[in-house]
Amino acid sequence: MTQAQKAARSGPLPLSTVFAFAATSLPIQAVVIAVAVYLPRHYASHLGISLAAVGTAFFIVRMIDIPVDGLLGWVMDKTRTRWGRYRIWTLIGAPVLMASMYFLFIPPDGVGVGYLIFWVLIMYLGTSILALSHAAWAATLAPAYNDRSRVFSVMTAVGVLGAASVLAIPIINEARGAPDAGNVATMGWFIFAMTPIAVALVVWRTPEWIAPEVPGHSFRLRDYWSLIARPTMARLLAADICLALGPGWMSALYLFFFTDSRGFTTGESSILLAIYILAGFAGAPAMGRLAMRISKHRAVMVATTGYSAILVSLMAIPKGSMLVAVFPMFMAGFLAAGFNVLTRAMTADVADEVRLEQGKERSGLLYAMTTMTTKIAGAFSIGLTFLVLEAVGYVAKEGATNTPEAIRNLELAYLIGPIFFVLLGGACFIGYRLGAVEHAEIRRKLDERDALYDEAAIVESVTAEAAIATPPSGRA
Repeated sequence: MTQAQKAARSGPLPLSTVFAFAATSLPIQAVVIAVAVYLPRHYASHLGISLAAVGTAFFIVRMIDIPVDGLLGWVMDKTRTRWGRYRIWTLIGAPVLMASMYFLFIPPDGVGVGYLIFWVLIMYLGTSILALSHAAWAATLAPAYNDRSRVFSVMTAVGVLGAASVLAIPIINEARGAPDAGNVATMGWFIFAMTPIAVALVVWRTPEWIAPEVPGHSFRLRDYWSLIARPTMARLLAADICLALGPGWMSALYLFFFTDSRGFTTGESSILLAIYILAGFAGAPAMGRLAMRISKHRAVMVATTGYSAILVSLMAIPKGSMLVAVFPMFMAGFLAAGFNVLTRAMTADVADEVRLEQGKERSGLLYAMTTMTTKIAGAFSIGLTFLVLEAVGYVAKEGATNTPEAIRNLELAYLIGPIFFVLLGGACFIGYRLGAVEHAEIRRKLDERDALYDEAAIVESVTAEAAIATPPSGRA
């Protein structure tokens, strides 16, 4: 590592570099919102597949896909190429995601459950590769406790723009008088075009450092349990699954709740959802700043408590009243933005704790674990809620009329589950002990050890330009 590179790592990353790196969040979050809110409803309402079948399809895919993340994280951490460790995986993930966007969002007539399962699986594979490489790369870019809150908050804020772009599509189509059925296809084409542009910007503009490794520790299958059982990581995983399950549960039922219970049109519901998502553009940096003042885990507890209180107020929204609905939706989105920002930044802190103990980079593997919890939550949020709605008599088919009892059951399902899980997610951090002081000591020890191994280990700082202009580096 050169003196210039060491100097660059000693202070906060330039804001221009952080924003360029955050570009991968654009397609990732666009896919998340499109799949969570619009795609299941499209296959159930417009393509004629039953609610139970759609929910089961997503559940099956999640169960198949979950073990893949652990393997991906392990392989990523072991990857060493002339282009870097996580950069190469970003390049691999882009075409996989693009293929799934075409076939999943622009399906031919008469598709069935098998078609849905296959292409949802490919879609999750592409997003897993991009999301894992992006999060693990971010952890190595920002080694300082507070700088991580800054980097992950910018990543979340940029992701808000990707999600908001997708949300704008049904709003624009409704204003043009276009049918709802065309929304999903437009979303697919939009994400298909955005993905290579975002990935090219990240690969071109972002440096990557590969930290030195201490010889003598190899990863074994039983080490998975040792990572999960760490007190810091166990709390993070428990909180992560709760904080994914709560909002994911709401996402699966969002359009049903706001159209059938609150009396909004699909376009109006999309506007309110856009407000919820766009609030994260302000909420993510604000929660990052709060974390710098009171620590990340305490900021999570503040966000979860406020979020749950706001959800209770949704039933007080008069039917069809946009003006009244704007405030609670903005505040809910403002606070929800802190969930991922803070837990992902905390995962990077745990990765430092693990690297100090084991002498090896485990960021990819640790982020794979958090991604797995998110996927488990996603599987249950769509699969379980759709099965529950069908069991209590709610009919999702376009043009169907539901009984007051079915609407009431929809309302209960939409609110009770998310409030319970979000509060439980915040409670997981009561007594959490990896704060700024503890992490500063970990970083001090890591920096001292890295300095000793610098001359013997392979330490690379690779940019796309340098990779083309210079031959692969050897041992210093």
